Amino acid sequence: MARRTLLRVAVTAALALTSTVVFRAPVAEAAVVNPVVAWDANAQQAIWDVAQQQPNEQARSFAMVHGAVYDAVNAIAGKPYQPYLVAPAADGTESAEAAVATAAYQMLLSLFPAQQARLLAQYDDALAAIPDGAAKQGGISVGAQAAAAMIADRQNDGAFGAQTWIVGTQPGQWRPTPPTYASAGAWTGHVKPFLLASASMFRTSGPPALTSAAYARDVNEVKRIGGVTSTVRTADQTEAAIWWHDRHLAEWEIKRQIAVSQGLSTLQAARMFAMVDMTEADALIACYNEKEYWSFWRPVTAIQLADTDGNPATVGDPTWMPLLVTPAFPEYTSGHTCFTSASMTTLAYFFHRDDIPFSAYSPAADATRHYGSFSQALAEVVEARVWGGVHFRSADNQGVRIGLSVFAYMAAGRYFKPRR
Repeated sequence: MARRTLLRVAVTAALALTSTVVFRAPVAEAAVVNPVVAWDANAQQAIWDVAQQQPNEQARSFAMVHGAVYDAVNAIAGKPYQPYLVAPAADGTESAEAAVATAAYQMLLSLFPAQQARLLAQYDDALAAIPDGAAKQGGISVGAQAAAAMIADRQNDGAFGAQTWIVGTQPGQWRPTPPTYASAGAWTGHVKPFLLASASMFRTSGPPALTSAAYARDVNEVKRIGGVTSTVRTADQTEAAIWWHDRHLAEWEIKRQIAVSQGLSTLQAARMFAMVDMTEADALIACYNEKEYWSFWRPVTAIQLADTDGNPATVGDPTWMPLLVTPAFPEYTSGHTCFTSASMTTLAYFFHRDDIPFSAYSPAADATRHYGSFSQALAEVVEARVWGGVHFRSADNQGVRIGLSVFAYMAAGRYFKPRR
Protein backbone atom coordinates (compact mmCIF):
# COMPACT_ATOMS: atom_id res chain seq x y z
CA MET A 1 0.00 0.00 0.00
CA ALA A 2 1.49 3.37 -1.01
CA ARG A 3 2.32 5.67 1.86
CA ARG A 4 -0.26 8.35 0.99
CA THR A 5 -2.95 5.72 0.54
CA LEU A 6 -2.15 4.25 3.96
CA LEU A 7 -2.42 7.63 5.66
CA ARG A 8 -5.60 8.47 3.78
CA VAL A 9 -7.12 5.15 4.84
CA ALA A 10 -6.18 5.81 8.46
CA VAL A 11 -7.90 9.17 8.70
CA THR A 12 -10.82 8.16 6.45
CA ALA A 13 -11.44 5.20 8.75
CA ALA A 14 -11.44 7.50 11.76
CA LEU A 15 -13.97 9.82 10.15
CA ALA A 16 -16.13 6.90 9.05
CA LEU A 17 -16.52 5.78 12.64
CA THR A 18 -17.76 9.12 13.94
CA SER A 19 -21.44 8.26 13.72
CA THR A 20 -21.59 7.58 17.46
CA VAL A 21 -19.77 10.78 18.38
CA VAL A 22 -21.43 14.16 18.42
CA PHE A 23 -19.18 17.18 18.87
CA ARG A 24 -20.63 20.62 19.37
CA ALA A 25 -18.52 23.53 20.53
CA PRO A 26 -20.04 25.28 23.54
CA VAL A 27 -21.74 28.59 22.89
CA ALA A 28 -19.71 30.72 25.29
CA GLU A 29 -16.93 29.65 27.57
CA ALA A 30 -14.22 31.62 25.82
CA ALA A 31 -12.84 33.68 28.67
CA VAL A 32 -12.80 30.81 31.15
CA VAL A 33 -9.65 28.76 31.64
CA ASN A 34 -10.60 25.14 31.08
CA PRO A 35 -9.47 23.25 34.20
CA VAL A 36 -8.74 20.11 32.20
CA VAL A 37 -6.36 22.02 29.94
CA ALA A 38 -4.76 23.77 32.92
CA TRP A 39 -4.14 20.51 34.75
CA ASP A 40 -2.80 18.87 31.61
CA ALA A 41 -0.14 21.59 31.55
CA ASN A 42 0.54 20.92 35.23
CA ALA A 43 0.81 17.23 34.42
CA GLN A 44 3.34 17.86 31.68
CA GLN A 45 5.40 19.91 34.10
CA ALA A 46 5.46 17.02 36.57
CA ILE A 47 5.87 14.26 34.00
CA TRP A 48 8.48 15.82 31.76
CA ASP A 49 9.89 19.10 33.08
CA VAL A 50 10.64 17.65 36.53
CA ALA A 51 10.57 13.84 36.26
CA GLN A 52 12.02 13.72 32.73
CA GLN A 53 10.00 10.62 31.88
CA GLN A 54 10.64 9.10 28.48
CA PRO A 55 7.77 8.93 25.93
CA ASN A 56 6.74 5.36 26.83
CA GLU A 57 6.58 6.37 30.50
CA GLN A 58 4.84 9.67 29.74
CA ALA A 59 2.03 7.94 27.86
CA ARG A 60 1.09 5.78 30.84
CA SER A 61 1.20 8.74 33.24
CA PHE A 62 -0.98 11.00 31.10
CA ALA A 63 -3.49 8.21 30.51
CA MET A 64 -3.80 7.62 34.24
CA VAL A 65 -4.28 11.31 35.02
CA HIS A 66 -6.89 11.90 32.33
CA GLY A 67 -8.75 8.66 32.95
CA ALA A 68 -9.38 9.79 36.52
CA VAL A 69 -10.26 13.34 35.45
CA TYR A 70 -12.72 12.01 32.88
CA ASP A 71 -14.52 9.76 35.36
CA ALA A 72 -14.84 12.63 37.83
CA VAL A 73 -16.17 15.18 35.32
CA ASN A 74 -18.47 12.66 33.64
CA ALA A 75 -20.03 11.79 37.00
CA ILE A 76 -20.78 15.42 37.85
CA ALA A 77 -22.20 16.03 34.36
CA GLY A 78 -24.81 13.33 34.99
CA LYS A 79 -22.90 10.42 33.47
CA PRO A 80 -23.77 11.17 29.81
CA TYR A 81 -20.96 8.83 28.71
CA GLN A 82 -19.82 5.40 29.76
CA PRO A 83 -17.30 5.80 32.59
CA TYR A 84 -13.81 4.37 32.30
CA LEU A 85 -13.58 2.81 35.78
CA VAL A 86 -16.13 4.40 38.11
CA ALA A 87 -19.05 6.78 38.26
CA PRO A 88 -18.94 8.34 41.74
CA ALA A 89 -22.31 9.40 43.13
CA ALA A 90 -23.03 13.02 42.13
CA ASP A 91 -26.08 15.21 41.66
CA GLY A 92 -24.56 17.84 39.37
CA THR A 93 -24.14 20.53 42.01
CA GLU A 94 -20.50 19.59 42.63
CA SER A 95 -17.71 21.85 41.37
CA ALA A 96 -16.16 20.36 38.25
CA GLU A 97 -13.12 22.58 38.78
CA ALA A 98 -12.54 21.10 42.24
CA ALA A 99 -13.07 17.59 40.91
CA VAL A 100 -10.56 18.07 38.07
CA ALA A 101 -7.97 19.59 40.38
CA THR A 102 -8.37 16.84 42.98
CA ALA A 103 -8.33 13.94 40.53
CA ALA A 104 -5.28 15.29 38.69
CA TYR A 105 -3.42 16.27 41.86
CA GLN A 106 -3.93 12.93 43.56
CA MET A 107 -2.93 11.01 40.43
CA LEU A 108 0.24 13.08 39.99
CA LEU A 109 1.07 12.75 43.68
CA SER A 110 0.73 8.97 43.43
CA LEU A 111 3.05 8.95 40.43
CA PHE A 112 5.57 11.45 41.75
CA PRO A 113 5.55 11.56 45.56
CA ALA A 114 8.88 13.39 45.56
CA GLN A 115 7.12 16.37 43.95
CA GLN A 116 4.60 16.69 46.78
CA ALA A 117 5.47 20.25 47.83
CA ARG A 118 5.29 21.65 44.30
CA LEU A 119 2.13 19.74 43.39
CA LEU A 120 0.42 20.73 46.63
CA ALA A 121 1.15 24.39 45.91
CA GLN A 122 -0.54 24.05 42.50
CA TYR A 123 -3.48 22.24 44.06
CA ASP A 124 -3.90 24.81 46.83
CA ASP A 125 -3.84 27.62 44.26
CA ALA A 126 -6.53 25.86 42.21
CA LEU A 127 -8.78 25.30 45.21
CA ALA A 128 -8.28 28.86 46.46
CA ALA A 129 -9.91 30.13 43.27
CA ILE A 130 -13.08 28.11 43.99
CA PRO A 131 -15.60 29.53 46.50
CA ASP A 132 -15.86 27.54 49.70
CA GLY A 133 -19.02 25.55 50.22
CA ALA A 134 -20.83 22.33 49.48
CA ALA A 135 -20.11 22.45 45.75
CA LYS A 136 -16.38 22.68 46.33
CA GLN A 137 -16.38 19.89 48.90
CA GLY A 138 -18.54 17.73 46.67
CA GLY A 139 -16.15 18.21 43.76
CA ILE A 140 -13.18 17.31 45.93
CA SER A 141 -14.94 14.12 47.02
CA VAL A 142 -15.82 13.06 43.46
CA GLY A 143 -12.30 13.78 42.22
CA ALA A 144 -10.76 11.83 45.08
CA GLN A 145 -12.96 8.79 44.38
CA ALA A 146 -12.06 8.80 40.69
CA ALA A 147 -8.35 9.07 41.48
CA ALA A 148 -8.54 6.28 44.07
CA ALA A 149 -10.14 3.96 41.52
CA MET A 150 -7.43 4.65 38.97
CA ILE A 151 -4.62 4.23 41.49
CA ALA A 152 -6.06 0.89 42.58
CA ASP A 153 -6.57 -0.27 38.99
CA ARG A 154 -2.96 0.45 38.00
CA GLN A 155 -1.34 -1.26 40.95
CA ASN A 156 1.03 -3.95 39.71
CA ASP A 157 0.16 -3.18 36.09
CA GLY A 158 3.61 -4.19 34.87
CA ALA A 159 5.10 -0.71 34.64
CA PHE A 160 8.83 -0.41 35.33
CA GLY A 161 9.24 -4.18 35.44
CA ALA A 162 12.55 -6.01 35.33
CA GLN A 163 12.33 -7.14 31.69
CA THR A 164 15.36 -6.54 29.46
CA TRP A 165 15.79 -6.60 25.70
CA ILE A 166 17.49 -9.68 24.25
CA VAL A 167 20.82 -8.73 22.69
CA GLY A 168 21.46 -10.59 19.44
CA THR A 169 24.60 -11.32 17.48
CA GLN A 170 23.18 -12.55 14.15
CA PRO A 171 22.23 -10.39 11.14
CA GLY A 172 18.88 -8.71 11.72
CA GLN A 173 18.98 -9.09 15.48
CA TRP A 174 18.89 -6.04 17.73
CA ARG A 175 21.85 -4.95 19.75
CA PRO A 176 22.59 -1.65 21.62
CA THR A 177 23.60 1.17 19.33
CA PRO A 178 26.21 3.92 19.36
CA PRO A 179 26.95 6.36 20.85
CA THR A 180 25.13 5.44 24.09
CA TYR A 181 24.84 1.64 23.73
CA ALA A 182 21.84 1.90 26.05
CA SER A 183 19.00 -0.55 26.65
CA ALA A 184 15.76 0.65 28.25
CA GLY A 185 11.97 0.35 28.29
CA ALA A 186 11.60 -3.41 27.74
CA TRP A 187 8.83 -3.52 30.36
CA THR A 188 6.54 -1.36 28.23
CA GLY A 189 5.16 -4.20 26.13
CA HIS A 190 4.21 -6.03 29.32
CA VAL A 191 2.09 -3.24 30.82
CA LYS A 192 -1.61 -3.97 31.27
CA PRO A 193 -3.37 -2.07 28.47
CA PHE A 194 -5.93 0.59 29.31
CA LEU A 195 -8.40 -0.44 26.61
CA LEU A 196 -7.08 -3.41 24.65
CA ALA A 197 -7.83 -7.00 25.57
CA SER A 198 -4.19 -7.93 24.97
CA ALA A 199 -0.94 -6.16 24.14
CA SER A 200 -0.25 -8.70 21.39
CA MET A 201 -3.63 -8.68 19.66
CA PHE A 202 -2.38 -6.73 16.64
CA ARG A 203 0.73 -8.79 15.86
CA THR A 204 2.14 -7.94 12.44
CA SER A 205 3.85 -10.18 9.90
CA GLY A 206 7.19 -8.67 10.83
CA PRO A 207 9.91 -6.71 9.04
CA PRO A 208 10.95 -7.54 5.47
CA ALA A 209 13.32 -10.48 5.05
CA LEU A 210 16.95 -9.39 4.98
CA THR A 211 17.44 -10.77 1.48
CA SER A 212 14.34 -9.10 0.01
CA ALA A 213 14.17 -6.16 -2.35
CA ALA A 214 11.89 -4.36 0.13
CA TYR A 215 14.55 -4.58 2.82
CA ALA A 216 17.22 -3.27 0.44
CA ARG A 217 14.99 -0.31 -0.42
CA ASP A 218 14.53 0.45 3.28
CA VAL A 219 18.24 0.28 4.04
CA ASN A 220 19.35 2.32 1.06
CA GLU A 221 16.73 5.01 1.65
CA VAL A 222 17.79 5.55 5.26
CA LYS A 223 21.48 5.35 4.33
CA ARG A 224 21.00 8.08 1.73
CA ILE A 225 18.80 10.55 3.60
CA GLY A 226 19.04 9.67 7.31
CA GLY A 227 22.77 9.94 7.89
CA VAL A 228 24.28 12.69 10.00
CA THR A 229 26.29 13.85 6.97
CA SER A 230 23.54 13.36 4.37
CA THR A 231 23.79 15.81 1.49
CA VAL A 232 20.30 15.14 0.14
CA ARG A 233 18.26 15.87 3.28
CA THR A 234 16.91 19.43 3.24
CA ALA A 235 17.06 21.89 6.13
CA ASP A 236 13.31 21.55 6.61
CA GLN A 237 13.57 17.76 6.73
CA THR A 238 16.34 18.03 9.30
CA GLU A 239 14.22 20.35 11.42
CA ALA A 240 11.22 18.01 11.15
CA ALA A 241 13.30 15.00 12.17
CA ILE A 242 14.56 16.77 15.28
CA TRP A 243 11.12 18.27 16.05
CA TRP A 244 9.40 14.88 16.07
CA HIS A 245 12.24 13.24 18.01
CA ASP A 246 12.09 15.75 20.87
CA ARG A 247 11.52 13.83 24.12
CA HIS A 248 9.44 16.83 25.26
CA LEU A 249 6.75 15.53 22.85
CA ALA A 250 5.00 18.45 21.20
CA GLU A 251 1.89 16.27 20.90
CA TRP A 252 0.93 17.11 24.49
CA GLU A 253 0.92 20.81 23.60
CA ILE A 254 -1.06 20.06 20.43
CA LYS A 255 -3.97 18.58 22.38
CA ARG A 256 -4.13 21.57 24.71
CA GLN A 257 -4.03 23.98 21.80
CA ILE A 258 -6.82 22.16 19.95
CA ALA A 259 -8.97 21.98 23.08
CA VAL A 260 -8.71 25.75 23.40
CA SER A 261 -9.05 26.60 19.69
CA GLN A 262 -12.15 24.42 19.38
CA GLY A 263 -13.71 25.86 22.54
CA LEU A 264 -14.16 22.58 24.37
CA SER A 265 -16.19 22.56 27.55
CA THR A 266 -14.80 20.93 30.66
CA LEU A 267 -16.67 17.70 29.90
CA GLN A 268 -15.66 17.68 26.25
CA ALA A 269 -12.03 18.30 27.11
CA ALA A 270 -12.04 15.59 29.79
CA ARG A 271 -13.47 13.09 27.33
CA MET A 272 -11.15 14.08 24.48
CA PHE A 273 -7.99 13.94 26.59
CA ALA A 274 -8.90 10.57 28.12
CA MET A 275 -9.88 9.09 24.78
CA VAL A 276 -6.73 10.24 23.00
CA ASP A 277 -4.28 9.58 25.83
CA MET A 278 -5.49 6.05 26.53
CA THR A 279 -5.48 5.16 22.83
CA GLU A 280 -1.96 6.54 22.54
CA ALA A 281 -0.79 4.61 25.59
CA ASP A 282 -2.20 1.33 24.30
CA ALA A 283 -0.70 1.90 20.85
CA LEU A 284 2.71 2.24 22.49
CA ILE A 285 2.15 -0.87 24.62
CA ALA A 286 1.22 -2.85 21.47
CA CYS A 287 4.20 -1.38 19.62
CA TYR A 288 6.69 -2.32 22.33
CA ASN A 289 5.21 -5.79 22.43
CA GLU A 290 6.05 -5.97 18.71
CA LYS A 291 9.56 -4.66 19.36
CA GLU A 292 10.21 -7.47 21.80
CA TYR A 293 8.66 -10.12 19.56
CA TRP A 294 10.66 -9.24 16.43
CA SER A 295 13.78 -7.77 18.10
CA PHE A 296 14.93 -6.21 14.82
CA TRP A 297 18.14 -4.27 14.42
CA ARG A 298 18.24 -0.51 14.02
CA PRO A 299 19.35 1.26 10.80
CA VAL A 300 22.72 2.22 12.27
CA THR A 301 23.51 -1.44 12.93
CA ALA A 302 22.01 -2.62 9.65
CA ILE A 303 23.97 -0.11 7.57
CA GLN A 304 27.26 -0.56 9.37
CA LEU A 305 26.94 -4.36 9.07
CA ALA A 306 25.19 -4.49 5.68
CA ASP A 307 27.93 -6.72 4.25
CA THR A 308 26.68 -9.48 6.58
CA ASP A 309 22.96 -9.37 5.69
CA GLY A 310 23.14 -11.64 2.62
CA ASN A 311 21.51 -9.01 0.41
CA PRO A 312 23.51 -8.15 -2.74
CA ALA A 313 21.72 -4.79 -3.03
CA THR A 314 23.12 -3.42 0.25
CA VAL A 315 26.67 -2.31 0.99
CA GLY A 316 28.10 -1.87 4.47
CA ASP A 317 29.47 1.43 5.77
CA PRO A 318 31.13 0.97 9.17
CA THR A 319 31.35 4.75 9.68
CA TRP A 320 27.68 5.59 8.98
CA MET A 321 25.80 7.32 11.80
CA PRO A 322 22.21 8.65 11.89
CA LEU A 323 21.21 12.28 12.32
CA LEU A 324 19.45 11.47 15.60
CA VAL A 325 20.59 9.46 18.57
CA THR A 326 18.99 6.04 18.15
CA PRO A 327 16.55 5.11 20.96
CA ALA A 328 17.58 2.34 23.33
CA PHE A 329 15.32 -0.45 22.06
CA PRO A 330 14.61 -2.53 18.93
CA GLU A 331 13.46 -0.96 15.69
CA TYR A 332 10.28 -2.72 14.54
CA THR A 333 7.70 -1.23 14.78
CA SER A 334 8.07 2.54 15.11
CA GLY A 335 6.79 3.73 18.47
CA HIS A 336 6.37 7.27 17.25
CA THR A 337 4.18 6.35 14.29
CA CYS A 338 2.14 3.96 16.47
CA PHE A 339 1.60 6.79 18.94
CA THR A 340 0.93 9.54 16.38
CA SER A 341 -1.37 7.39 14.26
CA ALA A 342 -3.41 6.64 17.39
CA SER A 343 -3.57 10.28 18.45
CA MET A 344 -4.31 11.86 15.06
CA THR A 345 -6.98 9.34 14.05
CA THR A 346 -8.64 9.65 17.46
CA LEU A 347 -8.65 13.44 17.18
CA ALA A 348 -10.22 13.23 13.70
CA TYR A 349 -12.82 10.84 15.14
CA PHE A 350 -13.62 13.11 18.07
CA PHE A 351 -14.01 16.29 16.02
CA HIS A 352 -15.65 14.72 12.96
CA ARG A 353 -13.06 16.35 10.72
CA ASP A 354 -9.44 16.19 9.67
CA ASP A 355 -8.75 19.81 8.71
CA ILE A 356 -8.17 21.43 12.10
CA PRO A 357 -4.96 23.52 12.03
CA PHE A 358 -2.45 23.45 14.88
CA SER A 359 1.19 24.10 15.66
CA ALA A 360 3.65 23.38 18.44
CA TYR A 361 7.13 24.39 19.55
CA SER A 362 10.02 21.99 20.06
CA PRO A 363 12.88 23.11 22.32
CA ALA A 364 15.19 20.51 20.78
CA ALA A 365 14.61 21.85 17.27
CA ASP A 366 14.09 25.42 18.52
CA ALA A 367 11.27 25.59 16.00
CA THR A 368 7.51 25.77 15.72
CA ARG A 369 5.96 23.62 13.05
CA HIS A 370 2.50 24.21 11.61
CA TYR A 371 -0.02 21.69 10.29
CA GLY A 372 -3.31 22.15 8.49
CA SER A 373 -4.74 18.76 9.38
CA PHE A 374 -4.24 15.66 11.47
CA SER A 375 -3.35 13.61 8.38
CA GLN A 376 -0.65 16.11 7.42
CA ALA A 377 1.06 15.66 10.78
CA LEU A 378 0.80 11.88 10.55
CA ALA A 379 2.28 11.90 7.05
CA GLU A 380 5.23 13.97 8.24
CA VAL A 381 6.13 11.81 11.23
CA VAL A 382 6.39 8.77 8.93
CA GLU A 383 8.95 10.64 6.85
CA ALA A 384 10.68 12.26 9.83
CA ARG A 385 11.72 8.96 11.39
CA VAL A 386 13.43 8.02 8.11
CA TRP A 387 14.98 11.49 7.74
CA GLY A 388 16.38 11.12 11.26
CA GLY A 389 17.97 7.78 10.45
CA VAL A 390 16.35 5.86 13.29
CA HIS A 391 13.64 3.85 11.49
CA PHE A 392 13.03 2.01 8.26
CA ARG A 393 9.95 2.97 6.27
CA SER A 394 8.42 -0.49 6.72
CA ALA A 395 8.50 -0.04 10.51
CA ASP A 396 6.93 3.41 10.19
CA ASN A 397 4.12 2.15 7.98
CA GLN A 398 3.40 -0.82 10.24
CA GLY A 399 3.38 1.57 13.20
CA VAL A 400 0.64 3.58 11.48
CA ARG A 401 -1.37 0.38 11.05
CA ILE A 402 -0.99 -0.57 14.71
CA GLY A 403 -2.08 2.89 15.82
CA LEU A 404 -5.09 2.67 13.52
CA SER A 405 -5.97 -0.80 14.82
CA VAL A 406 -5.84 0.38 18.43
CA PHE A 407 -7.97 3.39 17.56
CA ALA A 408 -10.53 1.20 15.78
CA TYR A 409 -10.70 -1.10 18.81
CA MET A 410 -11.30 1.88 21.08
CA ALA A 411 -13.94 3.34 18.77
CA ALA A 412 -15.80 0.03 18.55
CA GLY A 413 -15.65 -0.63 22.29
CA ARG A 414 -17.74 0.58 25.18
CA TYR A 415 -15.45 3.25 26.58
CA PHE A 416 -16.43 6.92 26.22
CA LYS A 417 -19.71 6.09 24.43
CA PRO A 418 -22.95 8.02 25.03
CA ARG A 419 -25.14 6.21 27.56
CA ARG A 420 -28.32 5.90 25.56
